[in-house]
Amino acid sequence: MKKILFVCVVIASSFLMTNTSSAQAVKIGYFDEQQTLSLFPGIGKIDTLLESYQRDSIGVEYQYRLSDFQRRDSIYKKDSATMPAKAREIAEKELNQLKYTLINWQQIGQQMYEAKMEQLLSPYKQKMYEALKQVIAEQKYTYVLNAQALSVYAQPWPLLDNLSIRVAMKLKLPLPKDVEDAWKVASGTGGAKK
Repeated sequence: MKKILFVCVVIASSFLMTNTSSAQAVKIGYFDEQQTLSLFPGIGKIDTLLESYQRDSIGVEYQYRLSDFQRRDSIYKKDSATMPAKAREIAEKELNQLKYTLINWQQIGQQMYEAKMEQLLSPYKQKMYEALKQVIAEQKYTYVLNAQALSVYAQPWPLLDNLSIRVAMKLKLPLPKDVEDAWKVASGTGGAKK
């Protein structure tokens, strides 16, 4: 019985030693979504489209709702004395709903604006995240951190683990000259400037 127990302990300990020695090294990269999105050509036109949407859609809808409220309010004030109790109750409820919408229009308009922005950025984000998945798989990264969550006190983070640059290169997006030069030096693909 003792021999069997001893053999089991030896096998278990050798199994654990083999597992820990063959475990893969953890590879951590970091990614900045905003930085990568800003590199896409034509992304600047989204700001113009959003300004137009703000003015032509959200602003016009607010003006319509305001004039509708004012029209209904004046009708209510004129006819409320002669209205049956149930009709007056319904009219007050509708006016209160319109008033609530107008009072909270800034938040409602902001939600509409953000939804439109997300709709316009969606094709860019899909390309970006698909390229990010490929880079993670190719380079065998274990973890990817949000670059904005990294501590500024622990600088510098390794440039070669900046997945924003790798994604931009994969998508053939134009990188700033200083970033390109620093990448070439860090990766050893280009000489340092003399």
